[in-house]
Amino acid sequence: MPASSILKNSAVAAAGSLAAGIGYASLIERNAFAVREVTMPVLSPGSSPLKVLHISDIHMRPQQRRKQDWLRELARLEPDLIVNTGDNLAHPKAVPAVVQALGDLLAVPGVFVFGSNDYFGPKPKNPLNYLTNPTRRLHGEPLPWQDLRAAFTERGWLDMTHTRREFEVSGLLVAAAGVDDPHLKRDRYETIAGPANPAVNLRLGLTHSPEPRVLDRFAADGYQLIMAGHTHGGQLCLPFYGAVVTNCDLDRSRAKGASQWGAHTQLHVSAGIGTSPYAPVRFCCRPEATLLTLVAAPIGGSFTGIQEGQSHPSVSVR
Repeated sequence: MPASSILKNSAVAAAGSLAAGIGYASLIERNAFAVREVTMPVLSPGSSPLKVLHISDIHMRPQQRRKQDWLRELARLEPDLIVNTGDNLAHPKAVPAVVQALGDLLAVPGVFVFGSNDYFGPKPKNPLNYLTNPTRRLHGEPLPWQDLRAAFTERGWLDMTHTRREFEVSGLLVAAAGVDDPHLKRDRYETIAGPANPAVNLRLGLTHSPEPRVLDRFAADGYQLIMAGHTHGGQLCLPFYGAVVTNCDLDRSRAKGASQWGAHTQLHVSAGIGTSPYAPVRFCCRPEATLLTLVAAPIGGSFTGIQEGQSHPSVSVR
């Protein structure tokens, strides 16, 4: 076969593979919602287990019925506490869809902080900027975050934005604190600074974007667990390589899941549930919620023993 024909056939095959990959990422994987189960030994010694459902980056639009139906099913997991780390909205009329989709979860004790896509809508941008300048933020139209906040707080969820609170859940005492979105540089850690109460079962820090400058402050103040979102797990990942970028200053190895941050603090980053409407793709990074089973840490403060469970395609699979 002539060299020109070989090159032509190779180009056609490459183009076909690229088209198939884009189709899979945009039509299949971004809707392949999963529940990941993780056991983390972070509670104070002697504490009973606590089931925490971590949801983040819903990026809801009103007509996303499949996503809304899947979210309603999460209540079957029967968590003790909900942690929502922001970016709930992707449309100015999406608040009712978010509230209705969360449904029975709003009757469960919950805490939340907001992200950039609760305050501002997404805007189209050059996809190459995601690789070359991932931390740059383009503001879209203002979103009705006040309405979403009112809906959450009216149902009993606690807004942790620049707030420290202590509350009881399932017989355990939790000391929680949170900051506004570091991606927008709205974090004011000094408003919550100071050692967390050591006499509680769980010291919990919340942030939307897991910027190391914020994680370091939480760790220095003695928080046992920090929870964040924003990264989408990388959204576009490569086999044997992982996330290409994290869209923040967090290193790629921590783009999703549990990891240790400092000597006595654990970090959990959600891979998120949605995507921007201008980048509706996921590859090797399924949309997910995480059911964390928090258990007592061994005496001495060792955090080895994090157990990553399987990702289930449906909450009906236990």
